[in-house]
Amino acid sequence: MPVKVASEWLNSCSGCEISIIDMGERLLDVLKVAEFVHIPALMDQKYFGQLGDGQHINIPEADVGIISGGIRNEEHLEVAEEMRRKCKLIIALGTCATHGGIPALSNSYTPEEILERYYSTETTDKPQTYPSEDIPPLLDSCYALDEKINVDIYVPGCPPHSDHVFNSLVALVEGKQPQLPEKSVCDTCPTQREGKGDLKQMQRFLQPPQYGAPDEPLDQMRCLLEQGLMCMGPVTRAGCGGDNIHPRCISARVPCRGCYGPVKHDGNQLMDMLNALASNGIDVKTLPERRSLLRFSGAHGMLRATTK
Repeated sequence: MPVKVASEWLNSCSGCEISIIDMGERLLDVLKVAEFVHIPALMDQKYFGQLGDGQHINIPEADVGIISGGIRNEEHLEVAEEMRRKCKLIIALGTCATHGGIPALSNSYTPEEILERYYSTETTDKPQTYPSEDIPPLLDSCYALDEKINVDIYVPGCPPHSDHVFNSLVALVEGKQPQLPEKSVCDTCPTQREGKGDLKQMQRFLQPPQYGAPDEPLDQMRCLLEQGLMCMGPVTRAGCGGDNIHPRCISARVPCRGCYGPVKHDGNQLMDMLNALASNGIDVKTLPERRSLLRFSGAHGMLRATTK
């Protein structure tokens, strides 16, 4: 009997669903042993019945539930709770689900500040009210899934590599625990590290790094962090390259942005990066902006609204 799978997306961009589809022909192999009973990216399934006559959100029961995106409003929370009730096992797919992702940058502001920013301009007065009819109310923060429901398996990434999506589904069908990378991006990065310790400050990535021809092997390029470019490799979980372990951003000669979240699930990319820089004699005051070090992991209380 095939394993029943349900999938939902919440506060996200659908990139994780594209990763599912990006399995390509391997998706056909998955479909031989798994039956998708609910997945908005591939099939039509209404929350309140196909005729819209239901009174409550209803998602089919499944063995495995895949949820992408964090929880930002009351509808997201209701859907997540329904998935938890109907699914024996929940997978948090993508960094929005595991750590808040890009949407959690909004945690730097209160809901009132967000609404005022997007519903008023410099030439208009602050609205007395904001649109509310048929619009789910915002929660006080953008939450990762495990802040509101129990999560069994975490598959980070923005988006997660299709190799990891495929390997995780196959492992679950076989009754095994998915094995994901546990090292940092730096541990899998082939660039050269000279370790001279002469770097004292960081700079924005506004100019190309120093490397030879575009087809130059990565192992002949000097570490981007040692070139003074802000690379989050030391504090970011590896895996963005899939089964080909080379980091995708580094392969494009671009510093790691931290999209796979902290190396350990409960890590703090901001503090870990500041400690890494300070321990190497780099003046952390030269960082152009610190909150962006949590651009992918601002949930779990990492980012909070500043008081005026």
